[in-house]
Amino acid sequence: MIPSLDPSKSDSHPTSTHSFQGWVQGLRGNNHVQFLQLRTQGKIFQVVAEKEFLGEDTFKQVKGLPQETSLVVEGILQENAKAPGGKELFLHSLTIVGESDQYPITPKEHGPDFLHNHRHLWLRSKRQLAIQRVRSELSFAIREFFRNDSYTLIDTPILTGSIGESAGTLFSTAYFDLGQAYLAQTGQLYLETAAFAHSKVYCFGPTFRAEKSKTRRHLTEFWMLEAETAFLNQEANMHLQERFVKTVLRTTIERTLEDLKVLERDPAPLLEQLNRTFPRVDYGEAIQILQTAGEEITWGEDINSDREQILTAHFGTALFIQNFPRAIKAFYMKQNPNDPKTVLSADLIAPDGIGEIIGGSEREESYEKIVERLKEEGLPPEDYSWYLDLRKYGSVPHSGFGMGLERVIAWVCGLSHIRECIPFPRMIYRLTP
Repeated sequence: MIPSLDPSKSDSHPTSTHSFQGWVQGLRGNNHVQFLQLRTQGKIFQVVAEKEFLGEDTFKQVKGLPQETSLVVEGILQENAKAPGGKELFLHSLTIVGESDQYPITPKEHGPDFLHNHRHLWLRSKRQLAIQRVRSELSFAIREFFRNDSYTLIDTPILTGSIGESAGTLFSTAYFDLGQAYLAQTGQLYLETAAFAHSKVYCFGPTFRAEKSKTRRHLTEFWMLEAETAFLNQEANMHLQERFVKTVLRTTIERTLEDLKVLERDPAPLLEQLNRTFPRVDYGEAIQILQTAGEEITWGEDINSDREQILTAHFGTALFIQNFPRAIKAFYMKQNPNDPKTVLSADLIAPDGIGEIIGGSEREESYEKIVERLKEEGLPPEDYSWYLDLRKYGSVPHSGFGMGLERVIAWVCGLSHIRECIPFPRMIYRLTP
């Protein structure tokens, strides 16, 4: 087996023979020269096939290669500033590894349903290659940030008996003789327990919400980053979130400039926003701004995605909306000592139609107040005995937040629909492939 090499990192000595393996992404040329676009290690690499050098039979074989045929190619690697990656291979020989017959995704236009029905193949397209590389780099930058900040990674359970958010958005399943289990809406409750052990912790993994929403911003399965920090108040929590978002986005953009070019995404406006301080707007002030803009909304209502975009347009950047009404937020959020009708919480809202990317709060450290809120939500306190123990044995002020990965990918890439931001999207109308 000939090892797969990264052409961009290979020695380009003019007399060295190199071998690469990959798939035919496309072909163009004439009766004298063909330019073969070879996909190797998720990148497009140009192979130049000249009839005069290869001879009639081999050149005819190259010219007739069907899309997605897998190959091993050998030749001389040479510099070419116009080629993808700045290098190309002058072909000496090729070996077909696997044939491809009537590949269904052709260069012509296809509708979104067709493409998602063939998602397992659509992932090979240039656009999808670029998106998934951005996803990979963003995921790495997230882990890198928390490692550099001395946070400990905690893997929280996906199957749980506890409700973290709303009982109406749970996927449930029978769990042997123990009753119902749920797919985790959040790892937060478990992450809080680890914060009392390690002080600074995070988790990063799949999350499930059974929301019957068909918007371009919702998935039933998505990835979420969550962090919990002991001895941290909500003000410092927002500082952490802003530093985190700006750091990982700048890092990702720096590492994926070529991919953003493929997506025709100019990163300059986003980088300009990252150089500004994100405004912090009280919920009550946000309601007043919306009312002035002609929205019929009253204090106590949640702010939907359309109204979020009115607010980002008003401020011209991402912003925090803070101190939401207690009645519309989760039981674990700390009551605002300056306004008992609200909680010490904040949502970070991104512009460009993205909406909320982070929800965070200071957590309630009082045992009695947590029990009171559980009862208000109709949740049996006995099911949360392990969580309540945190408030009995050395309770401390602590804060945390959660960030949806796919919405941030959409923001970085300038994508209009979140379904492109995950390899295999799960929505209320799609469970395959």
